Amino acid sequence: MTTTPFTLHLCRFGRNLCKTLFPTSSPALLNPRHITLRRKFRRGISFSGSTFSRRFSAVAAGSTSGDLNYEIGTVDEKYDVIVVGGGHAGCEAALASARLGARTLLLTLNIDRIAWQPCNPAVGGPAKSQLVHEVDALGGEIGKIADRCYLQKRVLNISRGPAVRALRAQTDKREYALQMKNVVESTPNLSIREAMVTDILLGKNDNVEGVCTFFGMTFYAPSVILTTGTFMSGKIWVGRTSMPAGRAGESASHGLTENLQRLGFETDRLKTGTPARVDIRTVNFSVLEPQHGDEEVSWFSFDPDVHIEREQMCCYLTRTTSTTHLIIRENLHETPTYGGWVEAKGPRYCPSIEDKIVRFQDKESHQVFLEPEGRNVPELYVQGFSTGLPERLQLPLLRTLPGLENCSMLRPAYAVEYDYLPAHQCTRSLMTKKIQGLFFSGQINGTTGYEEAAAQGIISGINAARHADGKPLIVLERESSYIGTLIDDLVTKDLREPYRMLTSRSEHRLLLRSDNADSRLTPLGREIGLIDDRRWKLYQEKQARISEEKKRLKSVRISGGDLAAEITHLSGQPVKDSSTLEGLLKKPHIQYGILDKHGFGNNSLSRMEKECVEIDIKYEGFILRQQSQLQQMVTQQHRPLPEDLDYYAMTTLSHEAREKLSKVRPQTIGQASRVGGVSPADITALLIVLEANRRKAQEKRRYKMMNAIRANTQDEVPEVSLTETVGSG
Repeated sequence: MTTTPFTLHLCRFGRNLCKTLFPTSSPALLNPRHITLRRKFRRGISFSGSTFSRRFSAVAAGSTSGDLNYEIGTVDEKYDVIVVGGGHAGCEAALASARLGARTLLLTLNIDRIAWQPCNPAVGGPAKSQLVHEVDALGGEIGKIADRCYLQKRVLNISRGPAVRALRAQTDKREYALQMKNVVESTPNLSIREAMVTDILLGKNDNVEGVCTFFGMTFYAPSVILTTGTFMSGKIWVGRTSMPAGRAGESASHGLTENLQRLGFETDRLKTGTPARVDIRTVNFSVLEPQHGDEEVSWFSFDPDVHIEREQMCCYLTRTTSTTHLIIRENLHETPTYGGWVEAKGPRYCPSIEDKIVRFQDKESHQVFLEPEGRNVPELYVQGFSTGLPERLQLPLLRTLPGLENCSMLRPAYAVEYDYLPAHQCTRSLMTKKIQGLFFSGQINGTTGYEEAAAQGIISGINAARHADGKPLIVLERESSYIGTLIDDLVTKDLREPYRMLTSRSEHRLLLRSDNADSRLTPLGREIGLIDDRRWKLYQEKQARISEEKKRLKSVRISGGDLAAEITHLSGQPVKDSSTLEGLLKKPHIQYGILDKHGFGNNSLSRMEKECVEIDIKYEGFILRQQSQLQQMVTQQHRPLPEDLDYYAMTTLSHEAREKLSKVRPQTIGQASRVGGVSPADITALLIVLEANRRKAQEKRRYKMMNAIRANTQDEVPEVSLTETVGSG
């Protein structure tokens, strides 16, 4: 087994190491020797012509004098995976990679801001909660931390169908960051370092080899994940005043955008913003509408170990007034967007208050929520009130809101614009098409939201570790999960505004519910290696209980009684004699709790398990229909497209389709059908071309086979000349 020595250059640690290896009086210290580390590889990873290992041992390089030498200025550190950025994408990526056994380095601008929530300290909401459940089902962390740090929890859309119900948690901003930081710091195989990455290092075959930092450090790895958030060339704006920053109080990252452009990547600018924070002690809550949390707490994580209930805090609702609208209309020219000095697109589904006033001029008022940022801090987050107005106008604007007439502003609102890389430059594994081993995740791909970032992070972390280990990459199909839908949208559509996950983006949302995220994805998490034995046992036991309960409800029958009477009253439908409990649950307005109330429930099931049973039974017909439709579609949708297709040569395609398909380079027919500007007629034409190419290739193979057979026949019966025959006689 080969080993490759590499130099460990010793700074402050060096003097202590010398004292340990040699006595102070030893003359060896006058001429120190060279110290090397050898990496022993159990599995070879090709990297710059060298082979590395995850097991380390310190050895002394060949010496004749016993002296210790070291060279100064060429510190090289080698890892399997490097993650750039310590936000929500970076944390999930680094944790997934390290938990899969890859030696992982997390580089971040500020270790004290790991997993910071710079905007609203909340997790979940419509479609976003499904992402959190799915990340947890795969073995991720965001759901566990949110469950540990919540200030308030509510299930939204509870009166609607299960496909659109969503859990939302207001979290303690500082506690959340601290909890995630503790998890990251205590994870084996994971190192953290403060650094600003400025360059991506490439090998001879356009494969990534590592990164270089602003201060000249070089870190090597065969897989690199960029999760830069809003920091790449970030600039924050308050009115007409701007400063370079990734977010308030934190410096931007410079140099990386230019490096990526030199490598041939397309970049663009996006914008987002955050509202002011007000002092909770200066708010008149008596005139506000309280928004209490749910009495029965729901959970993001499928791990019951984190299901610990805590005291909930109250949020409050207020509204804009005519004075609010007047101040905004009279000062639109003072905002970066309407003033014209910032052209970057902002999020459509989380607009600034001035955008709301301009777009919805017929509305007399807009909702504004006041939400606490922590248990022990006075800051209130003013949700729905982000603005780019100058600071001198922000406090008067806040004081137009009922309840905030005498408020104090602790932090001003600001807008931030930053560089991103349109994600059509990535495949569905989130590895870039141009550079092998380079992955993008989070806001660098044009998304907005902690949940979207975390979802991308865990996939890129898994695939970066698998790439470093020489294993095939994981791709989640869009019909398998919201994560798959999210990534498919990002890499297929040419998005030019911040992308937010919505339930309407999934064609299969009845199959992709929060309650069944574990049954959809935990087996995959187990196969990958992120679900440990304890979680796997919990999952199997839960599925067994649900299956047994559904069988029980099919077999138990009732005739008359109080249960039948109440069900008839609630559903408006009569209960026939000898009806099964399953049949009763299928009636409208009937929930599992009614079975519990009358002694027909199963006390061994948790509330989550009862919900799963109820949904599976009540919506069985709709679920089976959607599964049948999906099965019919999958074969055609997943038909692969050759990587070398020349779309420009396909004259039967529209000009726009040729251009868009050449740019996106879809991997399947289904992905091609979702590219903007590609019509159903274009897909039909593409299928005809593929079939023609298939027949040509088949005919070519048949021709080669016939030629080979003829050649073999001629070799077996060689022609012998007459002179050779006579001569041999």
